[in-house]
Amino acid sequence: MEKKTTTLLLTRHGETFDNERQIMQGQTQGELNENGIKQARELAQTLQSKNIDAVVASDLKRAIDTAKIIASTKGLSVETTPLLRERDWGGFTGRYIPELKDEKWPDDIESLDALKQRAAKFLELLKQKYPGMTVVAVGHGIINKAIQAVFYGKEMNQVMRMANAEVRELTIDN
Repeated sequence: MEKKTTTLLLTRHGETFDNERQIMQGQTQGELNENGIKQARELAQTLQSKNIDAVVASDLKRAIDTAKIIASTKGLSVETTPLLRERDWGGFTGRYIPELKDEKWPDDIESLDALKQRAAKFLELLKQKYPGMTVVAVGHGIINKAIQAVFYGKEMNQVMRMANAEVRELTIDN
């Protein structure tokens, strides 16, 4: 059987009001701010020259809204998956990030192992559902780190942080 390569254009959602205020969003919906909408439009423009077959997003509003801006320039719809959701920050959700530095982590934060398992499931979903296709996936900072860590066989802290509306290309052999 012929091997097909899936191209993943992994992106992070545009900036949100909570990003701007340094609030830990976790799995809250989030709302793109004016800059985030501008970033999403610029990202859509950057991806304009790419032949894109599908747009997939986290099922959180900030990712869906970013994905819709990209998809609209390609005449595509947006499929969602909870596999691309941001890390569940448990008791840290909704808190001001600079205040969390020296705090003891609550037990209800999603573990790195669980996060990486979710990332691996997402990569497997891509192979199964989109063989030979180019897919834009709009996720979040930490889940995108986990996807890249699993893909490259690295630790999470070895993967560079993604900026809002940044895109990284991964080539997945099916």
